[in-house]
Amino acid sequence: MKELSVFVDESGDFGEYSVKAPYYIISLIFHDQSVDLSSNFAELEKWLAAAGFSHHCTHAGPIIRREEEYQYIDLATRQRLLKRLMAFVRMSDICIRTFYIEKRHTTDSVDAAGKLSKQLSRFIRDHYSFLMSFDRIKVYYDNGQIELTHILSSVFNSLLDGVEFKRVLPSEYRLFQIADLVCSLKLTELKAASSSLSKSEEVFFGDLRTLRKNYLKPLSEKELK
Repeated sequence: MKELSVFVDESGDFGEYSVKAPYYIISLIFHDQSVDLSSNFAELEKWLAAAGFSHHCTHAGPIIRREEEYQYIDLATRQRLLKRLMAFVRMSDICIRTFYIEKRHTTDSVDAAGKLSKQLSRFIRDHYSFLMSFDRIKVYYDNGQIELTHILSSVFNSLLDGVEFKRVLPSEYRLFQIADLVCSLKLTELKAASSSLSKSEEVFFGDLRTLRKNYLKPLSEKELK
């Protein structure tokens, strides 16, 4: 049985527009289960353990902004950690897709959900042959936001057969943490385009050329277009 895993994460919320949270972003990571990633995972775990992050659940946004459990970790260590996650992405046979809306262009949460549902539906129709080549599609999400849970369930189930949903804890799957990484970098890309990066984000990436060359370009090369 041919199976496709889809790991989903989000950035933002369905609340009213705020300059501190102007976007709602969804990231999807696609992994064909017939492709063995065990050596990639093993290499990542080996590096994390050697760097003092054994069994650690990574959170890209706080790594970049020096927040939460990373507030006492120096810049160089945090940069190495994110670069290692990017190395895993580059070397792994996975595909990526992101969707987003600017909340200032939505009237309410219903309008926001509708716009995101249309984007996801269009993507599925455009890649219908690829998606239907799998006997089973398993969607992994932590059910962190009920609105997104409803979007995923309604769109996938209405357009595709053989879809299953699995609620996960972020610490259980590295590919779910990669979905978090993709969300954070997409948010960084959007903020850079509008010249609204925070001071901590500017310090972390150094300059726009570094951001684009080392992070955004490698992600674009993994995009399922």
